[in-house]
Amino acid sequence: MHKDIATPIRTKEILKKYGFSFKKSLGQNFLIDPNILRNITEYAGLTEKTAAIEIGPGIGALTEHLARSAGKVLAFEIDQRLLPILADTLSPYSNVTIVNEDILKADVGEMVEKELTGYEDIMVVANLPYYVTTPIILKLLTENLPIKGICVMLQKEVGDRIAAKPGTKEYGSLSIAIQYYTEAETVMTVPKTVFMPQPNVDSAVIRLIKRDKPAAEVHDEEFFFQVTRASFAQRRKTILNNLTSQLPDGKQKKEGILASLEKADVDPGRRGETLSIQEFAKLSNELLPLFK
Repeated sequence: MHKDIATPIRTKEILKKYGFSFKKSLGQNFLIDPNILRNITEYAGLTEKTAAIEIGPGIGALTEHLARSAGKVLAFEIDQRLLPILADTLSPYSNVTIVNEDILKADVGEMVEKELTGYEDIMVVANLPYYVTTPIILKLLTENLPIKGICVMLQKEVGDRIAAKPGTKEYGSLSIAIQYYTEAETVMTVPKTVFMPQPNVDSAVIRLIKRDKPAAEVHDEEFFFQVTRASFAQRRKTILNNLTSQLPDGKQKKEGILASLEKADVDPGRRGETLSIQEFAKLSNELLPLFK
């Protein structure tokens, strides 16, 4: 068994050896607690029949745990300066492929086909850079990739919003967008002290398991998400006010919007945060002919 990368001493040694300095713009915070990495790997449910996709491997702290548990690891790293470090720290593991690409621009489907065919399941497991967490998760879910789920470390506040239930102040269009595709739960919270450098916020690990089919039947997904975003534009406003002010020509179509709310059994005086995904689906299906 090789010495864990994710200890304060070993992390400092590696950074010193390569003269590596953290780039704020890339949101680099490296984990220095092996127990947390073991837990993340366990929550992801990896076996040698599973492949893992990692985003932002850093110096390989989580990658090494994934390599020990999964059949294969495909990691995307945007920072070229880390490639020689990863080649060194991960040299004991022959089942890791590092791709020097920005995950948001990468053709992940093509890479999966090339590198990960023949595995029963694919899980995305990562310590995500905080500033691009949401776009990364939404990209992974909307591109229809053959993944079973996503188990990632992110800012606790974003994790709370993703897993939020209707009627709570965290619940919003992000909760709906992600829960439409997945079953979401926060599996652990993580203090800021286990990172180098320490971020300003606490973190959480969230696990998203993809549903066989979306949580509700919608006639037009793009419009459904447009309606949910509009409904939360100003949280204190009623759903009727938000829809009339946010949807195109909403003010002229107020009567139609009212009629659609009625058909969908939604009281126009309710606030967006009280509606379930199913209610939003029904509502967007009723509104669709009015706007398309």
